[in-house]
Amino acid sequence: MNIKHILKSGIKFITDSDYRFSILAAKGFYKDMPDEEYLKKLYKSKFGKELNLENPQTFNEKQQWLKLYYRRPDYTMMADKYAVRPYIAEKIGEEHLVPLLGVWDDPDDINFDSLPEQFVLKCNHNSGLGMCICKDKSKLNVEKVRAELKKGMAEDYSVASREWQYRDIPRKIIAEKYMKDAEQNEQTGIINYKVSCFNGEPKYIYVSRNTQGKKNDCLSLLTPEWEDAPFYHGRYEAFDTVPPKPVNYEKMLEYSKILSADIPFVRVDFYEIGGQLYFSELTFMVASGFTRYQPEGSDELIGSWLTLPEKWL
Repeated sequence: MNIKHILKSGIKFITDSDYRFSILAAKGFYKDMPDEEYLKKLYKSKFGKELNLENPQTFNEKQQWLKLYYRRPDYTMMADKYAVRPYIAEKIGEEHLVPLLGVWDDPDDINFDSLPEQFVLKCNHNSGLGMCICKDKSKLNVEKVRAELKKGMAEDYSVASREWQYRDIPRKIIAEKYMKDAEQNEQTGIINYKVSCFNGEPKYIYVSRNTQGKKNDCLSLLTPEWEDAPFYHGRYEAFDTVPPKPVNYEKMLEYSKILSADIPFVRVDFYEIGGQLYFSELTFMVASGFTRYQPEGSDELIGSWLTLPEKWL
């Protein structure tokens, strides 16, 4: 970051109250602010317009409504990367779970000697902070890993965007098998398939390849017919060529319908490795309801697919 950019950001922070709120919100400065007031301010800081909660029309608006007025107790279990496992096994079969290597309440309790040469460690209640993807245990800095996991365990993932379902998850650390595919190596990255379901119906597929921030990260949004969706968002470059349809694609759609039944909106995430379909997670918001869809009118189009339920408080 150069000096000119720092100065420009500093001036904007001082002069632009919406920008200032967005920056401070991300740092947890407003954690005691009531949810509705907070989300209205945060929405305005992101989109430059008022949040319509009386008659929400866009997908982003409806996601904020769901945060505030649809609080099903079972969402906490489904958002918990550990507790959700028996639920998934019951619904679609244990063979679709990534093998579990261990679970702990405290990073200091982890016996790294008992873990294989490759594994993944992560917290069950958040997204990313504390995660360790170990590809060679001989090179692992164990103390650094413990320190990062402690940061992850201390994070209240519900604060920044008020996704309440993460707040009461009993915090744990889980170790899973490191999954890799002969056709998807470390250079190309494993492809993620994320099925966005509206009132139990898959409507678009988020296909992404993430190589931990490298230049070849890609993302495309596809229809259930495996064609380019009529909308996009610009977090990553789209694939030059859309990846081939997964071998288990029809099962993916079938399982997504099973797991999204009776839920207004949920994204069901999968991997396909070695011809086998693996469940990743259930996500009840897309970027916490702050996605800039293009072209104009796309947010309204996606919002039209979501019929809001009766309030559940």
